[in-house]
Amino acid sequence: MTTTPSDLWHHYGRTRAEHDRAVPGTFHWNWSQDSGPGPEVLGGLSGLTVGDLGAGAARHAAHLTVHHRPAQVVAVDASPAQCEMALDLFDHLAPRLRIVSSDAVSHLRATAGTYDVLYSVFGALDFTDPPELLSTVAAALRPGGRLVFSTLAHYLGGAPAQPDVVAVAVPAKTPEGQASTLRRWVLQEHVWGKILGEAGFTGISVDVLPSTTEGPRTADTLLIRAVSIPHTRGRKLS
Repeated sequence: MTTTPSDLWHHYGRTRAEHDRAVPGTFHWNWSQDSGPGPEVLGGLSGLTVGDLGAGAARHAAHLTVHHRPAQVVAVDASPAQCEMALDLFDHLAPRLRIVSSDAVSHLRATAGTYDVLYSVFGALDFTDPPELLSTVAAALRPGGRLVFSTLAHYLGGAPAQPDVVAVAVPAKTPEGQASTLRRWVLQEHVWGKILGEAGFTGISVDVLPSTTEGPRTADTLLIRAVSIPHTRGRKLS
């Protein structure tokens, strides 16, 4: 007998979805989503295949679909509740926006060489074993494809990030409201650089986006960019 894991993202974003159903006019990479660079960091997307890993309600993916002319954006999330919310909000953007209910690793293993650009905004890169995920990201990108993601530069509240690939348990709630935990990776920037290189990326850059707010739930952000190592065959991005 098998049991289905509890959906620990069931409650996330529900209050906003009740009163905000619009496609966002833009998005930001920093923790508070209010300043700094926006989707232009991804580069030109016209005609490309783009994937959002840990897309949640797919607001970022919807923005790219409407405003940046990609061939398709695939919004991937392991939470059935988040995918249901995304479909309710943005199913009208299909087929250029495709919402996929799957964990990132399983999806990417099934889509090798498919993507021109993959990105994550405090998404799957934070909540999936990084070496395992990054190896599947590298394989899913076409030669020269781009990866961009934002992640915490330190723990909420100010504790320093980990100097090695170590996860910690963070609070979460089951759909019934019971206390639970999930694993989150908060790593120092040199650790991200090391595991990206080992996974098959080059052109790695890390920018620190300072927090714009104060309080116990704020944090600086690491904005990380990398390029999959080109091979002798395959299309490179222009």
